[in-house]
Amino acid sequence: MSTVTVPPVLTSARDDAIQLHRAFKGFGCDTTTVVNILAHRNSAQRAMIRQEYRTMYSEDLDNRLSSELSGDVKRAVCLWMHDPAGRDATLLRKALSGDIINLRTAAEVICSRTASQIQQLKQVYHAMFGAYLEHDIEYQASGDLKKLLLAYVGILRYEGPESDRMMAENDAKALFKAGEKRLGTDENTFIRVFSERSRAHLGAVSSAYHSMYGSSLKKAVKKEMSGDFEFALLTILQCAENPGKFFAKALHKAMKGMGTDDSTLIRVIVTRAEIDMQYIKAEYRKKHGKSLNDAVHSETSGHYRAFLLALLGPN
Repeated sequence: MSTVTVPPVLTSARDDAIQLHRAFKGFGCDTTTVVNILAHRNSAQRAMIRQEYRTMYSEDLDNRLSSELSGDVKRAVCLWMHDPAGRDATLLRKALSGDIINLRTAAEVICSRTASQIQQLKQVYHAMFGAYLEHDIEYQASGDLKKLLLAYVGILRYEGPESDRMMAENDAKALFKAGEKRLGTDENTFIRVFSERSRAHLGAVSSAYHSMYGSSLKKAVKKEMSGDFEFALLTILQCAENPGKFFAKALHKAMKGMGTDDSTLIRVIVTRAEIDMQYIKAEYRKKHGKSLNDAVHSETSGHYRAFLLALLGPN
């Protein structure tokens, strides 16, 4: 459910390329024009504009945007220029080999994606950076988090809506035995169930767990695990149950209290705008009684605000 609004009378990619080139000319950049064009073009249209720009001006549009823009609007627009798999690859490469290693961001991106999105992302990652995602995980992560992430990117999970009740109950039993029932925790059982099972099945495991043991699987994970490993398991579980709710919560947390976590704001809005932003907006309103657009409006300013609000679509 994309929230990107594409104008009813569409200009050609060539026209867009000319407009962008004009916006870059002279002293300073006409950022308003850049935002107005790019925030209202879908993935295929942006790829066409990029192609036209290179043909006409023998220059890479992404590089030009990077040199013309600055600050948060630059980070948001440059990430937006990729297709979804390219964006995920870019975020993961930075999280796993940037100046500051950020395993939590890597866990969020990996554990909130479907199996087919991960397969595509792995190919794009290798094409863009000449490195294998698995190798970078192997090199930067450790312990149970490393085991979970490697299993999660390596297994092709079923993506349909069906689940088997008996199997779900067996998994719930195995997780109870591996966690709350014993002293110490058998992390490998959690890794196996969470990395091998489909979203529909994990949802069924979660409700079986609740009806069999009177407490939630989410609480069990929180009680038994800690740190980035706990966060990764909870991301898998929450995205199996309701991805919209998971991302609405991440956005609320990014804007709560003093200051704004712009990295999270950009990452979530830019990567979900073409996927499920309508659901995230609905969940946000349901939980916080105000629209996500209003929250973003009050936390941001200038061209950066205009760009994010354009991606969020009408209130």
